[in-house]
Amino acid sequence: MAGTDKSQLDEDEATFKPPPLAVILVEPQMGENIGMASRAMLNCGLTDLRLVRPRDVWPNPKASNAASGADIVVDGARVFETTADAIADLSVVYAATARPRDMIKTVMTPRHGVPRLRREAETGQSCGVIFGGERAGLHNDDVALADVVLQAPLNPGFRSLNLGHAVLMICYEWSQVENTAPAEFLTDSHTRQATKGELVNFFERLESALDESGFLRILEKRPVMVRNIRNIFHRAQLTEQELRTLHGIVSALHPQRKV
Repeated sequence: MAGTDKSQLDEDEATFKPPPLAVILVEPQMGENIGMASRAMLNCGLTDLRLVRPRDVWPNPKASNAASGADIVVDGARVFETTADAIADLSVVYAATARPRDMIKTVMTPRHGVPRLRREAETGQSCGVIFGGERAGLHNDDVALADVVLQAPLNPGFRSLNLGHAVLMICYEWSQVENTAPAEFLTDSHTRQATKGELVNFFERLESALDESGFLRILEKRPVMVRNIRNIFHRAQLTEQELRTLHGIVSALHPQRKV
């Protein structure tokens, strides 16, 4: 919203910490993709990364480079030999996969499934999501270990996602549950939103200039035209600085009428 206090936004950023969620990457191939997944996790306030049989050597400098500063995630990543080992301490596990499986499983979209998983976490359950590697995704044996399958409703003809994209999709939904950030706010740039009194003062000055120019010469249409003009500026959510600029424009067009 236009009236949101930016200091409140900064405070919200400082306290942004969703409940923990383990992200398990099964047989990831490229260090760069692990790094991008780590970056996505930290974007959403998550740090528990677990790797199952990564193809390349670990630790991997390519992962650190691609993480772009998400070192806490990369440096803290744990490596496991099997998926079962990686999730052994977890109570609730979902599997993110794009492919349909020949097994009876509850399938949910991330938009609906992730909030359900987070509610489990908020009751004290340890939760995680497993992701497959770049080459073939998750094996059926891995999916069988999960309680629920997460499947994004993407283009049926092309569901392929980069590993980092897939992780970001799930982690973002996790971070947005009970998110208190405003849906809209005005970046003020050291100014403030114009008051209604300041707006009315500008409207009256503009309308006087438009009367002089002959723009509002048809008297029976004048009330509707004035109302429409005012609505245009109301929708713009003008700041005090922008209003002073508009006053300057009126002065330039009608130099005989100074503020």
